[in-house]
Amino acid sequence: MIDITPNAATKVRELLEESGKTDHALRIFVRGMSCSGPAYGMALDNEPREDDSVAEFNGVRILVDAMSAQYVEGAQVDYVDGLMGRGFTVSNPNYVSEGGGCGGGCSCGGH
Repeated sequence: MIDITPNAATKVRELLEESGKTDHALRIFVRGMSCSGPAYGMALDNEPREDDSVAEFNGVRILVDAMSAQYVEGAQVDYVDGLMGRGFTVSNPNYVSEGGGCGGGCSCGGH
């Protein structure tokens, strides 16, 4: 399954409180694939689906659909606030970038 750092969990709980959605969970899903692995998405959701995996980490309920489950295995959600900006990040050591860092759809051969 996926892990959520204490820092990210604190931020998610703050967002849930601020939006009045304390009954919601954090849904983590795969939006698509790139040359460096899965592109993750996140949303607040209060309706688990039949095929969802449900877990709780650091006081935050996490929902992952069956199709995304294999791609989030071993991933970690964090919240960063630094010189380069702030926001949630998802890192997964199971997917290491082998491309050229082009940022493209990977049909460029890493150029």
